[in-house]
Amino acid sequence: MGQDGGNGSGKDSAQGSMMAIDGALVRELAELLAETGLSEIEVEDGPRKIRVARQLTAAPVAAQVAVAAPVAAAAAPVAAAAPATPAVSANAVKSPMVGTVYLSADPSSPPFVSVGKPVKEGETLLIIEAMKVMNPIVAPRSGMVSAILVENAQPVEYDQPLVVID
Repeated sequence: MGQDGGNGSGKDSAQGSMMAIDGALVRELAELLAETGLSEIEVEDGPRKIRVARQLTAAPVAAQVAVAAPVAAAAAPVAAAAPATPAVSANAVKSPMVGTVYLSADPSSPPFVSVGKPVKEGETLLIIEAMKVMNPIVAPRSGMVSAILVENAQPVEYDQPLVVID
């Protein structure tokens, strides 16, 4: 039954393939996913193929918002807060890539920018590491930093708002 029932327990075939898998490689691939913000990665080595995937956190967050929405809809101040969200995203500098964001050049350096400080067009706001390359993200216009929407060493997605410049 173990080998005949393809939809059965499949322990014989699963254990055989699991023994051939390098656990350290799987952990390394999982860490690479976390560092780069990717949702899946696949490595092929001859007949062996390893695919590591993770679920994006957007679905659980959406579920929490949906649960909180009926309670928030009853409160009058929440209606006033809803129009503020488009204004933030209208002035936000968005991520041009998937990667890991860093707010300073190195852990011992001060952040490139802080809330309430002026920035000039072309000034570095933060760095996004993607594929082991450090990419400076610069201010597209001069203005005042009114919000920093990411945390240091946080994975970011393409088009995710990073910094708001008013």
